[in-house]
Amino acid sequence: MTDADLAAHLAKEAGRLLIAVREGSGLQGKALGDAGDAAANRFLCDAIRAARPDDGLLSEEEKDNPARLARSRVWIVDPVDGTREYSEGRGDWAVHVALAVDGVPVTGAVALPGLDGGVVLRSDQPRPLAPLSEPPRFVVSRTRPAREAEAVAAALGGTLVPMGSAGAKAMAVVRGEAEVYLHSGGQHEWDSCAPVAVALAHGLHCSRIDGSPLVYNRADTYMPDLLVCRAEWAARVLAEVARIAD
Repeated sequence: MTDADLAAHLAKEAGRLLIAVREGSGLQGKALGDAGDAAANRFLCDAIRAARPDDGLLSEEEKDNPARLARSRVWIVDPVDGTREYSEGRGDWAVHVALAVDGVPVTGAVALPGLDGGVVLRSDQPRPLAPLSEPPRFVVSRTRPAREAEAVAAALGGTLVPMGSAGAKAMAVVRGEAEVYLHSGGQHEWDSCAPVAVALAHGLHCSRIDGSPLVYNRADTYMPDLLVCRAEWAARVLAEVARIAD
C-alpha cells in the first residue's frame, strides 16, 4: 500500500469509527469528545506503527516522543480535528493523516465524515478547482474569528464564512466553498499538516501569514499562524496582512 493509500484508508476508517462512537455510545458533550478522541487515536497510531514501523509519529492525543525528531519520515495525525463540533453533532470536523518528509508535508488525507456520505480529500488525487469567486469568501472560526482575517476581508470587500475545525476550513477552500483561510490564533502541527498537504496538491497557496514556509516535525509543535488560499488571491492577502502589521 502506498503512503497516499494508507493515509486515505486510515482517515476514512477513523471517520467511520468516530461516527459509530457518536451514534452508538449514548455519550454526549465532553464525554463523547473524549471517547471519540481516544478511539480514533488508538486506531490510527496502532495502524501506523504496524504499517510503517520505521517512521516517526506525532499525534495530538499521544505523548510526544522526541525520537521523531531524528526521523526523516514522520506521520502527523489529528484523530478528531474539531472535537467540539464532533461532540455537538455538527458536520464541520475532520480526521487528519499526513506524512511529512524532512519537514515538508508531502502526503495527506483529510476525511470529513460528518458530511453526507463522508468525504475524503487526498493529496494524490487532486480535483479541479471551482471557478474563482469575487469578492473572496474567508472561512473563519465560528467562535473566535481572527482579527487579521476580519480586517483583510474588509479591505478586499470579502465576506466571512463561519466554520468549525481547521481541516474543515482548509478543505472548504479546496472544495470551492471559500477562497481564503487566514488564521492567526495559533495552532499545532497536527491541525494543519494533512490539510496543507492536500491543499498544496490542489495548487493552493500555503504559508505563514508573513509568506514564510510552513515547516513540520519541529521540537515545538506550536504554529502561530497559517494562510491557505487560492493562488490568485495570495499576493493581495499577504500584502494586506503586511499593511495591517505596520
